[in-house]
Amino acid sequence: MKRVPDWLPPLVGAILAATAMHGAWLVSRAAGYVPDCIPHLEGCHSVSEAARHGAANVLFKALMIPNALVQAWTWMVAARWVAARSPAPGADRGLIPLGTIAAVALVAYAIALGTDGNPYTWLRRYGINFYFASTFCAMLVFVRQLRRLAAGSRWTQALLWTCVAMLVVGMANVMAPLLGVDEDFKDRFRDALEWQLVTLFALWFLGLARVLR
Repeated sequence: MKRVPDWLPPLVGAILAATAMHGAWLVSRAAGYVPDCIPHLEGCHSVSEAARHGAANVLFKALMIPNALVQAWTWMVAARWVAARSPAPGADRGLIPLGTIAAVALVAYAIALGTDGNPYTWLRRYGINFYFASTFCAMLVFVRQLRRLAAGSRWTQALLWTCVAMLVVGMANVMAPLLGVDEDFKDRFRDALEWQLVTLFALWFLGLARVLR
């Protein structure tokens, strides 16, 4: 039986994530749940708001929950890929645990999205925070090992600079409450950053697929 190519899981994960988020956005916009705008630039609503109601919520869950499993698979593949190429023992350390935490957190977030009550609010808030933090740490671990194996490669640099862009967006999001402007602008600013961050995540996994290929 032929083994699934290493590049396929990150490619499928990137496509599922991008389709879940942007498909939910388009469905919600057509149904009138969110404004007719470009949230990546205008920050008119968050990713969660776009996927919270009606058919958009069903679409988001139907794609994002399988995507969580695909992303856990992706980190297992990435760990195996690093271990097979690095002479240093334990070079893949951290990738599978971080990927597992990220997958569980993403499933919890997706299940809780669109429901009311304090427990669900807690799951949404901490689920998405743990997902982003764990996935970003796994990305850094992989890039660090990749630089050791293929220093100077253009794809290595692409993944590295995508991580840098994510860090800049994340820091801007943290610093947004300190801006001396009205609350509406702060909310729109942070929502736009959120859309930009999830787009960078999808692009990173596309780059990972290219590296593993």
